[in-house]
Amino acid sequence: MASDSGDRLATLKRCLSVLRDAKNDSEQFAALLLVTKAIRAGEVDAKTRRQIFDAIGFTFPTRLLISQQPPADCPPHTFRALGLTLLACFCTDPELAGHSQILNKIPTFNDVLLSPCNPDCTSMVDDVYQCLSAVLAAARGPRELVTKGTVSALCQAYLNGGHGSERALTLLVGLLAVAEARCWQRDAPQLLAVLSKLSSDFLKAEDMTKFELCDVLPHFIPLSPPLTENSQGSECLCRLYKGLADVLGSKLSQSQRDPALKLAASLVQACGAEWIPAGSAGSKFLALLVNLACVEVRLTLEEPDPLEAEGKKEVVTACYVLMEMGIQECLREENPLLDNVQKMQLMRIMEEAFGAVIFYLRQVKQEELQDLFIFASVRVLGAWMAEETSSLKQEICDLLPFLVDYARKLFKEGSPAVSLPQAEVVSTEGSALPQDALRFLLPGFCHLTAEDRPRDILIAEGAPALLCEYFLRQWEVLTSESTAPAPLTSTEMSLQTTCGIFLNLVVTTPDLVRRDKTFSSLMDVLLKSLPLLLPQKHHLVLAANVATLGLMMARILAGSAALQGTQCAKEFFAAAIRFLSQAHTAQADPSSDGLALAVSPAYASTWDDIRELWFLGMQAWAGCVPLLPWLPHAALQARWLQGLAQLLSHVAPASMDCELVTAFQAVLVELARASQQCRDVILSHHGMEWANLYGMAALEQCLAEQGGASSTLGGK
Repeated sequence: MASDSGDRLATLKRCLSVLRDAKNDSEQFAALLLVTKAIRAGEVDAKTRRQIFDAIGFTFPTRLLISQQPPADCPPHTFRALGLTLLACFCTDPELAGHSQILNKIPTFNDVLLSPCNPDCTSMVDDVYQCLSAVLAAARGPRELVTKGTVSALCQAYLNGGHGSERALTLLVGLLAVAEARCWQRDAPQLLAVLSKLSSDFLKAEDMTKFELCDVLPHFIPLSPPLTENSQGSECLCRLYKGLADVLGSKLSQSQRDPALKLAASLVQACGAEWIPAGSAGSKFLALLVNLACVEVRLTLEEPDPLEAEGKKEVVTACYVLMEMGIQECLREENPLLDNVQKMQLMRIMEEAFGAVIFYLRQVKQEELQDLFIFASVRVLGAWMAEETSSLKQEICDLLPFLVDYARKLFKEGSPAVSLPQAEVVSTEGSALPQDALRFLLPGFCHLTAEDRPRDILIAEGAPALLCEYFLRQWEVLTSESTAPAPLTSTEMSLQTTCGIFLNLVVTTPDLVRRDKTFSSLMDVLLKSLPLLLPQKHHLVLAANVATLGLMMARILAGSAALQGTQCAKEFFAAAIRFLSQAHTAQADPSSDGLALAVSPAYASTWDDIRELWFLGMQAWAGCVPLLPWLPHAALQARWLQGLAQLLSHVAPASMDCELVTAFQAVLVELARASQQCRDVILSHHGMEWANLYGMAALEQCLAEQGGASSTLGGK
């Protein structure tokens, strides 16, 4: 055997010599046949492959691919087959696989896949798949494959079911893993056709194929465009639901259940709960899904070494996705999938699972903090803390030092995060985002800062300073984004929630605000932010948060140098006046001939979100007037007082509720007390009359007292 092998190697070397020195094509062709025969027999090592390339380069295989005249008595595709065999040989060298001479052959590879495959052409198809696999692994490969149409060719090859079609599917999985967005942008119809076939096979399968498809299918479920947008996608979702309901309703081994849970999680990640039909069957399936996820989390995380088994982190992360959906569905009031009994049962089951998550996080060591599974665990706990504030309170309080420390470490280090099934969707094409764990904890922290014990822990752990730094960084991100109106971004949502946390601290711990320099720094940021933010009407909710927080803090920090009539302070209060003054307008009252007070059109769509902030802002602004002597002049300069007096003079009293009357009166009384000029403006606009009309007793008294004092002074 060794002798035969040695003889073949010697023959191969002679052929290489002929290839280098051949006088004509027939000599070269004969030598080439022997070389390609050796290649196909797998008798060529890396060194010899390189010798073959050095002997003939890319030029000769390229000639073979385009030649239209095969040798006598040979099939028409002979030259093309030889060329492809040589290229497949070269592609086993990673350096050559990414060469432009290989990449520009991609259209030829696609043509072979799309051509009818006779029994004597199978080796060509095998060689093409070998070339494409090598190109996919090259740095420039995925982009070139997508732009040169390989996704469509692979989809068609798989759907045709010809020789090597399973390799086409494997290559598609690999391409989607590294370039999902590009693939779907360019070839959505073809990929949808593959998903349609896979989902049909999944529904029909009665053997282990069903579970094998559970591993493949998640790669073909796009995050964008949504599958629910067209009928073919909706049909796929329907088949996947029925197939999963069949699988998860059966008795399963661990190895069968895990891929099914991962498939369900990928569907939730892409479509929420929209793929689960309404009705009894759908609600039972959803409850079963969340139940299974909770059981899996408990069984895994309560073990002494919970994640040592291979693939366990991926399964538990998928379960986190399902648990997060469970939280959302338990809170859903409009067209809920679950009835109240199911919701209560699931909340109890999820409470136990989150107890296991907390137990696991308490065991985490410092050297494990970079593990992405820790990030996924903190994120899902953040989702629970955001919505469920009464259960596991003691356990969460005990964990708060870890959560603050973890969020601080990631924030300071700006650690990169790769895409996780449960983590926020990031590009799967190489870009990375910071692990913003704090963003997922903010809603929970907002609830907790309203309560004494958790608030004290957060303060003791330095959360205010961290949140101030975080606010500043998020503000920088927001101001670097496009100023065009866009859906609410995670950055803007984080800024709003951080304002909510600080509002809680300002209301409950004013002494902390006075003594902690963090809040002076925050005040400086707010003074500069609002004037930039307010003109951008699509940021009105964030502007309301910034204005109200700034006004609340200004009452406490009124003695600071930053608020003593500085340019920044004047610009902030001018912007705050615009926010407060533009919220209401007079409009025709359909029920009478007069005018009624109404929310301004610019505020109408967001009024539910900013109503409480506006009332709190009015109260805070009024509280600032006696503390900042220059404020009455600012109100007059902005013509707020004049506009408010005119508004109250013209609208019907019945169109104003008690809360509005109280808010307006608070501002008017403080301005009247602080400034003779303000009193004169109010009186010149028949202030005594409408104060009486609206039942503003405090304003009436203030105007009467101040008026009497003025008369007495005048008499003397």
